[in-house]
Order: sequence, then structure tokens, then C-alpha cells
Amino acid sequence: MAEIIQKDGTWVFDGDRLRLTPGHDKNVSLLRKELGELTVPLEALAGVSFEQGKKNGRLRLRLRDGADPLLLAAAGRLAEPHDPYQLVVESDRYGVAEYLVDEVRNALLLEQVPGTPVDAFLLPGPAVPLSVSAGDGSASFDGDVVRLEWNWKTEDAKSASGTRQLAIGDVLGVEWQPAAGLENGYLRFTVRGAATKAPPKYDPNAVELWGFKKDPLMALVAAAVQARLPHPAAGPVAAPAPDAPSTPSRPSGDDHDALLRRLRELGELHRDGVLTEEEFTMAKQAILKRL
Repeated sequence: MAEIIQKDGTWVFDGDRLRLTPGHDKNVSLLRKELGELTVPLEALAGVSFEQGKKNGRLRLRLRDGADPLLLAAAGRLAEPHDPYQLVVESDRYGVAEYLVDEVRNALLLEQVPGTPVDAFLLPGPAVPLSVSAGDGSASFDGDVVRLEWNWKTEDAKSASGTRQLAIGDVLGVEWQPAAGLENGYLRFTVRGAATKAPPKYDPNAVELWGFKKDPLMALVAAAVQARLPHPAAGPVAAPAPDAPSTPSRPSGDDHDALLRRLRELGELHRDGVLTEEEFTMAKQAILKRL
């Protein structure tokens, strides 16, 4: 067994799997703390390396493409502090880090683990239920339904559609993009029968992100959803048969009246010039879908 304990975290390799536990140091990112301990099977690994620096070194794991729903959802956009597959190593532990690298590499060679992509997830993704509030709303996921709720900072055209509840069977894809420079980020869901080209600011199936501390946590929601979608290597999602249409849940009487009121309010905002044609159409379609 090879083990290295640092303020940044602890990595333990037993020959079959690597157990990665984030540290409790104040510099450990919120995403890594919320993600918690990860168990990475040997067959999910494509390689491991150790880079020495003047003050600190860094251990890096490289996973096989498609093995981890978090890396798939993040699409290479996880900044270095948030990457759970890196570990900062203090200079007095360089020898231990190099020993761990040798042990993992030897195991990969012995078991003849290929570095090729996989066609199924080898890690389960973040635990559910989970809920994150950031940007102009909050996203919750219990394993079956994604729930999007809005706050006072949400554009009226988007909040007019009310709380969104997306059944996992209706979700075709999920994308997480962190804010970069002057460009805002987002968590966006592609939903069956509700395609939109509206920017995240107005998209009722997206949470807009502004680059604050909790933004990276939205990547956990994306990963948890991604883990329950068909693996990309399995091919495109088949459309439902024409004779077996999905049956959306019907709103209750009170909800129905509230949605009608929202429709009237949207019409007034549109007539007064508050909403553009695109904003009005998008919000109206969202409400009509719920009706």
C-alpha cells in the first residue's frame, strides 16, 4: 500500500484502487470539500505523474476519457484548485509522492490497463440529493428530478415561467460553463421538446453564473445529472415512439390559475415594451408547456 498525507488531502493506493480524500486546510476548494472522498478503480486510470516545484510539487491523475461524469460534464473547464485529481505535495514529501507514482504505474502495467476511452462510467458521480444556490437561481437534483428555482436577481422574463421541474427522462444533456473574464457562466439543461437558443440570462432551463465562490459547485449538479444520462459512447438518445408520447404532469387548480395570471402579466409587459418579442415568446412557451 502507498499513502501520502498532506494538508491538501490524502491519497491511498491499495493496488486495486486509489482513495482520494480532500484535506481540511482553508486553501482546499469548496467543490472538493463538497465532493468528498473519491474511490477511483485502477481500470479508470490512464496515467499518473508528479511534478516538482521550488516550494511545492503536484501529483496528477489522468483518467480514461468517459470514465468520470464530473470530468465529462466539466469538459476540461475545472480550474486547478477545484480538480479533485490533483494533490499539492510539500517538498519534504517528494519521495513519498514518487513512490506512489511508481506503485500506480506498476499496477497499470501489471494489469495491462489500456489508456483508451471507455463506453460506460466507472465512477458514480456526486451523491444525491444535492442542492446549490449561485448566480440567478438554485439547482437541486434528487436522482430523478432537476428543480430550478429563481431569486430576486433573475430576469423577469425567465422567472415568469416559475420553478422548473425537469424529469431526468426529459433531459437530453447538461452543460456547465464557469464565468471567464467578462463572460458569465451557466448551468444549462437541454430538454426534450424545449430547445432554445436564448442566452442563459433568459433561458428557463439554465442558471446564469457570475463568477462567485459557489459557482463551481454547479459542476457537481451537472455531474450528478450526467451520471444518470446515457453514456455518450452509447450513441444518440432515441426519440420516443409516436404511439407512446410522454405524459407531462398536469398542474393543480391553483397552479393553473397562477400560470394564467402569469400569461396575462407577460402580455402586459410585452405590450408596454418591457419584454422583447424573443423574451415574451420564450417565457410564454415555458408557461404553455406547464399548462
